[in-house]
Amino acid sequence: MTRSTKRRSRTGSPRVGILMGSDSDLAVMGEAARVLEEFGIPCELTVASAHRSPALVARYASTVDRRGIQVLIAGAGGAAHLAGVLASLTTVPVIAVPLASSPLAGFDALLASVQMPPGVPVAVTSVGAWGARNAAILAVQILATGDAGLRVKLAEHKRRMAADVGKKARHIAESLATPSASTPPSRRR
Repeated sequence: MTRSTKRRSRTGSPRVGILMGSDSDLAVMGEAARVLEEFGIPCELTVASAHRSPALVARYASTVDRRGIQVLIAGAGGAAHLAGVLASLTTVPVIAVPLASSPLAGFDALLASVQMPPGVPVAVTSVGAWGARNAAILAVQILATGDAGLRVKLAEHKRRMAADVGKKARHIAESLATPSASTPPSRRR
């Protein structure tokens, strides 16, 4: 484990590693850790830059298998090389989260992440916090292929999302069906 690694979960050895090139990405990448914690999946966060600390990235990648890390999530800012470098150094799945850390608002990181050369795949999510949350869900889905308990949790997660949408739809339907006192009579249905 590198000195900059921070364990997020006390429920066991980390199964997911979350890496970012700078601690300024922590607010976004912390979203991935939060989702993983909701599913009870131990994870760790660390700062390691493909450009400023390539030896650190290589050392981290060399320990992944031995430590039981099964999925890597990498914040991809600017040139977005961290995810690709990790994918080149290990055999575990790598998910890139493009970060809006440049004047191009993450579009450059998105394009760099999806344009990996053949043989070095990197899964790519949307830009920013939404992408970090989706990366965590994708990591859960990858882990769930061999874990029936996680499949049950994922199914429940999807049921909760659907129920939440249904609740919002009912709320809107009810608010449209009941004219409010502030609605002029000519606009009431």
